[in-house]
Amino acid sequence: MSPASHLTRPLKGLIVGQVRAVFNDAARGEKPVQRHADALFPPDSVAWRVHGDVTSMMVGGIAALLLQMLHPKVLAGVWDHSGFRDDMQGRLRRTARFIAVTTFGAPDDARAMIARVRLIHDHIGGTLPDGTPYRAGDPALLAWVHVCEVLSFLDGWIRYGEPTMSRADQDRYVAEMARIAAPLGVDPVPHSRAEAEAIMAAMRPELLVDARTRDVASVLFDQPAPSVAAGPFASITLQAGVDLLPRWARAMHGLAQPSLGVPFLRADTFGVASTLRWAFRA
Repeated sequence: MSPASHLTRPLKGLIVGQVRAVFNDAARGEKPVQRHADALFPPDSVAWRVHGDVTSMMVGGIAALLLQMLHPKVLAGVWDHSGFRDDMQGRLRRTARFIAVTTFGAPDDARAMIARVRLIHDHIGGTLPDGTPYRAGDPALLAWVHVCEVLSFLDGWIRYGEPTMSRADQDRYVAEMARIAAPLGVDPVPHSRAEAEAIMAAMRPELLVDARTRDVASVLFDQPAPSVAAGPFASITLQAGVDLLPRWARAMHGLAQPSLGVPFLRADTFGVASTLRWAFRA
């Protein structure tokens, strides 16, 4: 072992430990999801490439959440049926774990988790402030949630992981994600980037920002970092998530360009991504 290895191994261990603490609830006995060759997505899938990068997935996840809450029925489900004020970090962690298990985990575990989430959605519903009914299991509503995630994860990966990603691989990723979307009850299910973008465009007339939207967004922006060490990472990825939003969505939220300035922010985020890839590299 080289002298450099003696110096870098403890640093890598510290970084990996901090990241794993963010995504795994030790109090519930959660451990990192192990990769299985017979997972729902094979090791050579685009999904393994996209979902395996911590930084771009965090950035994409924040953008997806900000997009999803623009739909009043999605927002109502969060408002009426979750403890988002006290557990925003837990909500983000559960989403990350769902993605990890369904992408990399044992196939039986993945299918069980998808079935569990669908069952939860089927029992969630209520009415908007104006009396309009909603159901979390509404296929069109699930389609909105799905395309927000797929396009945000994909764009996060393109920006910070693979800027030259081919359109064919982008389409392949969207098509692969149908393996999760269909059993969740999503309809329509996109099979290409163009189809996902068309679903998003068709839903835009239903989007709005009101006092409840601003309240949920403020909880996201004001949540404390899970640890002191994770503070800078959380701040940078949050601002990068805002930067990743389509311009029209950022305008609806009334969000200015990130305070770091776009070139500096993207450089810092790329630096974080490179550091984490180095730390997790065997």
